[in-house]
Formats: sequence, C-alpha cells, structure tokens
Amino acid sequence: MVRFIVKRVFSAVVTLFVVATLTFFLMNIVPGGPFNTERASKKTVEAMERKYGLDKPLLEQYTMYMGRLLRFDLGDSYKRIGFSVNQIIGEKFPVSAGLGVVAICFALLMGVPAGVYAAYKRNSVVDRIIMFIATLGIAVPNFVMATTLLLLFGVALGWLPTLGLSSWQHYIMPAIALSFFPSCFIARLTRSSMLDVLGQDYIKTARAKGLAERKVIFKHALRISIVPVVSYLAILSAGVLTGGFVIERIFTVPGMGKFFIESINNRDYPLVMGTTVFFSAVLIFLNLIVDLLYGVIDPRIQYD
Repeated sequence: MVRFIVKRVFSAVVTLFVVATLTFFLMNIVPGGPFNTERASKKTVEAMERKYGLDKPLLEQYTMYMGRLLRFDLGDSYKRIGFSVNQIIGEKFPVSAGLGVVAICFALLMGVPAGVYAAYKRNSVVDRIIMFIATLGIAVPNFVMATTLLLLFGVALGWLPTLGLSSWQHYIMPAIALSFFPSCFIARLTRSSMLDVLGQDYIKTARAKGLAERKVIFKHALRISIVPVVSYLAILSAGVLTGGFVIERIFTVPGMGKFFIESINNRDYPLVMGTTVFFSAVLIFLNLIVDLLYGVIDPRIQYD
C-alpha cells in the first residue's frame, strides 16, 4: 500500500509539472496581452509589463513562475489589483466546492437507486422509463437544464430563488442542474454493472441458500457493482466543479466561475494558470482517494 501511494504521489507531481508547463506556454503563445487595450498607451503597457516581469525572456518568466509554484505561490492577479490568486481561490473555491458536493450527493442519491431498481426490474415498463429518462438526461446539456429550471420554478411559478447562494433553497436549482447529467449516467452505469453481477454464480448461490432478496441485492450485488460508479466519482467531481462555472454564471453564484471566465476574457494569466493547476491538483487527489477506496469496497483488489 505504501509503495502504491508513493508511486501515485510521484506520478501526481510529474502530472502537475506537465500541466503547469503546458498552461504557461499556451497562455503566452496566444496573440495579444493582458494590458493591450485600446485605452492603454504604449508607455503604460511597457510599465505594466515591467512591473509583472512580462518584459523578460519567456524562459526566464517560466523559471520565475515555476519557482513561485514550488512555494505554493500562484502569483498576483493582473486585473484584480491587490488580490493574489491564492486569495481569490481561497475565498471563492469553498463556495463552488459546497455547490459541487451537494450536486454529487444528488447525483448519487438519484442515480444509484434508479440503476439498481432498473436492473432488478429488467425489461419491465419501469426499466424502460428509467432508461429513457437517463438517455434524455445524458443528451441534454446542463445549461439547458439550468435555464429550464430557472424559467419554470424561478420565474413562472416563483417557488425557488433564482440569484445567489444565501440559503438552502438557493442550492436546489443549481444542484439539480449540475447533477442531472451525472445522475443519468450513474443510473445507466449502475444498471449495466448490476445486471452483470446478478448473473454471477455467487449471487445464484446466495439465492439458493435462501437469503432474502433485499440482502442479496444490497449486501452482495450492490457492493461489487458500485465499483464502476466509484471509478466515475473522480471524473464526476472534476466535471461538476468545472462544469459548474457555467451554472454559477446562470444563477449568479459567487463562486470561482465568475472569476475564471472573466480571467480568460481579460487574459489574466496568473488567475487562469493558477486555477488550472489548482483544479488539476484537486482532480489528481480525488483519483488517488478513489483508487484507495477500491480495496475497501472490493476485497479482491490488491495493491502491489
């Protein structure tokens, strides 16, 4: 186990290095610059570039950036004067993460039971209805779902608040919009895995011994069939956090979405690069946690 963790941590460091390097050079080969605006004079642009070290050779800028990164310093925002990228992420990421956690819980609570029930009622009307909804949910983008919820429950019916994130009611529509696609995907994934497990010999043996059907399903079958869903959790987490940027804009959620989108439009290089590296680190960490969970869920999985 220790050897496995050490190997994964080393792989994570290398991956982060590659992500940071690619992000840095891709941002710098884009034509234009963060201070090239119609109102800025040439002297003003030169002064700002000198202030932030953008007048130095590209390799020297890269060395400086990687040096700051090793000290966990993501630099200062070019557009939000007086704020560092660390401050912005520290202030806004918990908001995005909170919404993301609620969305993930919604996805699991809706997707797993739906998939299990569809597998148990295989080829029935209920199974077909669940799979139809799941297929529809996978095909519909989350911003379409968000707009539909906003217009129906926020504007037409007035049941739910439409702006901000100041109470538990504010979480409902953004979380459903974020979780609808993942819950539908999880339902299909769970159903497929469950059908495969239900055909295994040890399930037939458990039923032959007279075990209650509920115990067969939830204690024996679900424990193994949930492994593909656990594998999907890391990807789901990254998708919810990054896909949530659009949802945050629609519902005016004060999270990372606003600043990340604005940083791209404003060419705020440190904020774009810092956010990319940060979310890459979160995704890598979640992948490691998921890999460790495999051994807890399925004892057959061993780590060399």
